[in-house]
This record gives sequence, C-alpha cells and structure tokens, in this order.
Amino acid sequence: MKKFCISFLIVAIIILSVIGLNLPNNAVHEEYLRIHIRADSNLDDAQAVKYKVRDAVVEYLTPFIAECKTKAQAESMLKDQIDKIEQVADGVLKNFGFDYKSTAKIKSEEFPTRVYGGLELESGIYDALIIELGSGKGDNWWCVVYPPLCFVGESSGYQYRSKIKDVIDRFYSNKEK
Repeated sequence: MKKFCISFLIVAIIILSVIGLNLPNNAVHEEYLRIHIRADSNLDDAQAVKYKVRDAVVEYLTPFIAECKTKAQAESMLKDQIDKIEQVADGVLKNFGFDYKSTAKIKSEEFPTRVYGGLELESGIYDALIIELGSGKGDNWWCVVYPPLCFVGESSGYQYRSKIKDVIDRFYSNKEK
C-alpha cells in the first residue's frame, strides 16, 4: 500500500507539473495592454493604409496614454475613446480612397512572443485594442499601448519614445527644409 501511495503521489506531481508548464503566466500578461491593427487584405495599398491608420491613431492617442498611470486607466480611456478612434481610422481610410470602414474594440486575444527593445513579451493572452480595417483579414501591426512602448508624450517627468514616431518626425522635419 505504501508503494502504491508513493507511486500515486509521484504520478500526480508529474501530471500537475506538466499541466502547470502549459498554462500561460497570466500575471505577466495582465500588466500590458496591446494594440493590434489588422489590414483589410494583403494587397499593397491595404497594407500601406494600415500604417497610415497606425500613425494617425498613435498620434491621436499619445496625449491620452501619457496621462495614464495604470493599465486600468489606459483601458478605461480607450473604452471612452473607441468611437473617436474609429473616426480617426475612418478619416484616413476615406482620405486615401477606401470605401470600407474600421471597427475598434477592446478584448483579450492570443499574441506570439514579441521583443520591444530589451523587453520580451511572452506568447499568451493579452488584453488589446483591436482595430480592424474593412474585413480585417490582412497582415497586421501590433505593439503595446500600456505601458506605452509605441507612444510618445511627456507626463510627470517621464518621456515615452517610439522609434516609429521618431522616424516620422525626422521625415517631416527634412521635408520642411
């Protein structure tokens, strides 16, 4: 009987260990709020306008995100701004001659592992602002809204920088010369 109990205990520990290794570490994922913009298709023009929408949405959201001190604040702000986010995206789509519209929502979604500078985010389920352009069946762009790894702004002595925004700023400053 003693051998049976020990064997049962060892098997139970192995099973629980294997199950535990396959569960995502949600505590890590709960710290982040991501952004995901899905293009209508993989045609060149649909992919190009996806980046135009990204730039406009990032520019619009930057001052709001800079004021957020927690993920909960960022998520609440995004919920309040959903209609305006869609208006910004739809304005870009219309300006570039697209007849489809965008939809924006906040939901939990599976993401693969991604590295941002020196920070590696493990694959798993994250809360995210999802912006679908038209059918949303094309390739996508994504980053992190909170903490603001894709946004620039100054608040309380902190400066959030984005390589994408820096490139855009350099482009426009060279264009004015």
